[in-house]
Amino acid sequence: MQTLVLLADDHPIVRDGLRAILEREGFKVVAEACNGREAIQMTEQFHPDVAVLDLSMPILNGIDAAREIRRTSPRTKTIMLTMHTERQFILEGLRAGTRAFVMKTRSAHDLVLAIRETVRGGTYFSPEVAEAAVEAYQNKVELSADPLTARERQVLQLIAESKTTKEIALFLDLSVKTVETYRSRIMEKTGIHETAGVVRYAIRHGFVQP
Repeated sequence: MQTLVLLADDHPIVRDGLRAILEREGFKVVAEACNGREAIQMTEQFHPDVAVLDLSMPILNGIDAAREIRRTSPRTKTIMLTMHTERQFILEGLRAGTRAFVMKTRSAHDLVLAIRETVRGGTYFSPEVAEAAVEAYQNKVELSADPLTARERQVLQLIAESKTTKEIALFLDLSVKTVETYRSRIMEKTGIHETAGVVRYAIRHGFVQP
């Protein structure tokens, strides 16, 4: 039986290349997404065996997409593609249920191995990611509890991406007043009261890339 794969990356040329490689290896790419929100919607529709998620995606990042995919499609394994090895991103991804991290600087063979390993129930980490994860474990690095709800994290990312309140309302199908309420809650919970601080918070917690 073919392994069903969803690809999520905001660069069409990257998705085209990955699709060609994976299909040559015998996988079936059932859907493609250009952001984390689309990835969630398509996972609910197709229930792939594996969702390959770019960590840095607009509207909703790969980490938050992985969290929601784990909730809505528990059988779907998530694999994170990333250019970064910061411990914060890795630990956030692991907490979100990601089974594998593959560096974009590695060859496509790494992704093929990662998919095969996760389908078997295992895990896979590119060497750079594995080194960072071991270092975090040895140094007893722990993540602080996230005070924000899933919806508040979505709003925070869009604020950090310089979206206006009206644009956020449109993206999330909410009223402007509701978005303003979420913005106020984010400011209150994080103790941040200016947009620059929100951007720094978003980068530090892996919602957006620097």
